[in-house]
Amino acid sequence: MMDLTGKRLGFVGTGDIVEAVITGICKTDLGNMPIVVSPRNATTAGRLAERHANVSIGADNQDVLDRSDIVVLAVLPQIIADVTKALTFRPDHHVISFAAATSLENLRDWIGQPVSLSQAIPLPFVTGLNGATAIYPRDEISAAIFSRLGKAVEVDNKHEYDSLAAAGAVMGTYFGMLDTLTFWLERQGLPYEKGGAYLGQLFAGLGQAAGDTGGKRFSELRDSYSTIGGLNEQVHRDFARDGGNAALEKALDAVFSRISGG
Repeated sequence: MMDLTGKRLGFVGTGDIVEAVITGICKTDLGNMPIVVSPRNATTAGRLAERHANVSIGADNQDVLDRSDIVVLAVLPQIIADVTKALTFRPDHHVISFAAATSLENLRDWIGQPVSLSQAIPLPFVTGLNGATAIYPRDEISAAIFSRLGKAVEVDNKHEYDSLAAAGAVMGTYFGMLDTLTFWLERQGLPYEKGGAYLGQLFAGLGQAAGDTGGKRFSELRDSYSTIGGLNEQVHRDFARDGGNAALEKALDAVFSRISGG
C-alpha cells in the first residue's frame, strides 16, 4: 500500500459515513494520521475527537482545508455546490468527494484549482474494515486509504462508477426485506424479537457466503442453496414470476438515471 506518512486528512462534513471512515482509519496503520473534521455536526465531531487522539475539530470548513493535504468533501449533493464554492483550495490539495450524483466536471469548476480529484462511495461497513469502496477515476491515494478499510474497487469510467453507486443503493431495501419477513413471522404468531434474531443470523451467514464466493457466480450460489423442487427454489421462482426481480431492476434503472444525470 502507498505510504501516507506525513499526510494530513480533513473532512468537510461530519455525518455517519465520515464517522464510519474515521473509525475504520483509526483501526489501521493510519491510526496516528492527523485528522481534522468539520464542526458542523458538533455531536459527531466531538465524539470523534474524544475517542481518537489524532482527531481535532476545525474552526470552520476553511480551517479544515487549511490544515489538510487530503480533503474529503462529504456533504449532501443538495448543498455541495454552495459549500465548495465558498472554500479556497490550494493547487496541491488532493480532493476526494463522497457526494452522489455530482459530476467531476462540476466539482472542478466549483473548486477552481488544478487539484487532484477523485470520487468515492464508502459503505458503512468500513468502520469494521469490511467495506467495499468504489473509486473513480483510479487514484492511488484514495485506493491507499480505502484498501485499508476493506476492498477498494477502482473503475475505469463514469458509467461503471455510476452503476456501482446505483447497485449500492439497495441497503434500505435489504433491511426493508428483513422487516417484511419479520412482520410476516409476527403474523404467524412469532414475536418480532425472535423472528428478527433468527433472520439477522440467517442473513449474516448469507452475507459471509456472498463475501467469499470461491469464484462462483451468485446464480451458482442460488442454485447450491436451493434444492430442486425444494422450498428455496419455490420462493425464488414465485418471487421472480410475480415481478420481484423486474421491480428491482426498474428501481435500479431509475436511481442510475438520477445519478448519471448529476
